[in-house]
Amino acid sequence: MQSLPPLLARPVEIVPLWLIERVARTVFAGVLKAHPDLFERLGDYRLTRYCFSPADLPLHFLVVPAEASLSVARGKPPLADARIEGPLVLLLGLLEGRCDGDALFFSRDLSVTGDMEAMLALRNALDDSAIDLPREIGALAGPLSPLVAGAARHIRARALEGRDATWN
Repeated sequence: MQSLPPLLARPVEIVPLWLIERVARTVFAGVLKAHPDLFERLGDYRLTRYCFSPADLPLHFLVVPAEASLSVARGKPPLADARIEGPLVLLLGLLEGRCDGDALFFSRDLSVTGDMEAMLALRNALDDSAIDLPREIGALAGPLSPLVAGAARHIRARALEGRDATWN
């Protein structure tokens, strides 16, 4: 299983949390701008508090779709209705719909706790969204967009090497 090298996790521990949160919120806002109906398929699950915990980073990302909000925490995971934990590259692969969530869950590469129906609703909402994180990150780079997007695509391809690139 691919995960972040320890040398990459260490800087995340010392970078100010406000900076990490600002970057995450900027990318999140870009994704929502490109996919304004992303959370519409959630129905009542829009009120759910979803927590995403990268197992290889000391961070937790809390998303509340109804508020289009994202917050970042260190240490103990924040209060959430549904939580998924796994390596960052797999969580990002799920976001883009590039990994088979069922296979990762049953192989125990991912751990899901809390409201499983809410997590399935989110998975279904993401299923048809065609999110492309390298494109979204590249769009934030202005005139350097092609360079940044290309580098991000290369990193994504390397990180997901050997993984099933589609949902089942």
